[in-house]
Amino acid sequence: MTSSPTRPLFAALTAFALLALTGCGASETIEDTANASAGDGATQYPLVIENCGTEQTIESAPQRVVSLDQNSTEILLSLGLEDRIVGTASWTDPILDSLAEADEGVPRLADNAPSYEVLLGADPDFVTASFGRHYAEGGVTTRDRLDETGISSYLSPTDCDNGQSINGGGTRTTALTVDALYTEIRELAEIFDVGAAGEELVADLEERAAAATDGVDFGGRTVMFWFADTKTPYVAGGLGSAALLADQTGLGNIFDDTDDWPAKGWEDVVDAAPDILIVGDLQRDRFPGDRLDDKIAFLEGDPLTQTLEAVQQDRIIALHGAEMNPSIRFVDGLEKIQAWWVENGDDL
Repeated sequence: MTSSPTRPLFAALTAFALLALTGCGASETIEDTANASAGDGATQYPLVIENCGTEQTIESAPQRVVSLDQNSTEILLSLGLEDRIVGTASWTDPILDSLAEADEGVPRLADNAPSYEVLLGADPDFVTASFGRHYAEGGVTTRDRLDETGISSYLSPTDCDNGQSINGGGTRTTALTVDALYTEIRELAEIFDVGAAGEELVADLEERAAAATDGVDFGGRTVMFWFADTKTPYVAGGLGSAALLADQTGLGNIFDDTDDWPAKGWEDVVDAAPDILIVGDLQRDRFPGDRLDDKIAFLEGDPLTQTLEAVQQDRIIALHGAEMNPSIRFVDGLEKIQAWWVENGDDL
């Protein structure tokens, strides 16, 4: 979740805005690309992937994949791979409208994390995850254990720093860049032998991100990104995924001196007095205040938070949880921030 210096993460986006691409709409499924990489540029197997401190050898394009997170599921669906997904898990939000039809036949193993037995019951030959907690001790299973059963695995590069999973117990030391997300898309496309679909998806995201940030500049107005939990708010720090949103729109994160997603006290928030609140509307009930209505009720009813000018002036932007995570939906988040800016920017 930012630091005040402008990060290099979206440096290439302005150039891509000049390309005038005609890609799909909001994070849409790429049509008719399931075999797009056949012929020239087709994946050569066995494929060896260096992935967050592990080496994975993919003997052939996976046919039965389980995705342990919504983020990776929506990438796979966007690549046209719904027929190969035998299970998904860990959802914070409804599926994108543009992917709803593709998702209809995909089994959901669990709304949160499945058990190892449930995972094996889907009979996967490949497992993906956006967050390394699933592969940590006490999670779904370890990658070593999957290797022992002949199942290859993949972890999003957005959750990796110096060969360790951030969400699995590591520490982020360098700012997350959008290139990590694009690497994930391209690597999954290569693994599944749909390289052209991967390039088309990346180009579409680049074009939309450039358009969503064109002319948007909050001029350093301060912001708090609140993901979850009313008791001890889980907020965006300075090096993680929300930094992708703040840096590109000229927002200054009040917690940009922290590494990723710290837990803070409300006293810290009130002392910092953010100009704007960006809050997560999570369609789950894992922590108190996951849902937007509960967050708003808390902000307006708590004696401490109701003193915030951002609350009193209703300077609140609601994003889905997936739009605050390092996923293809970061573009949807940028577009919502842009829409709020167009309507309210002159009043700041």
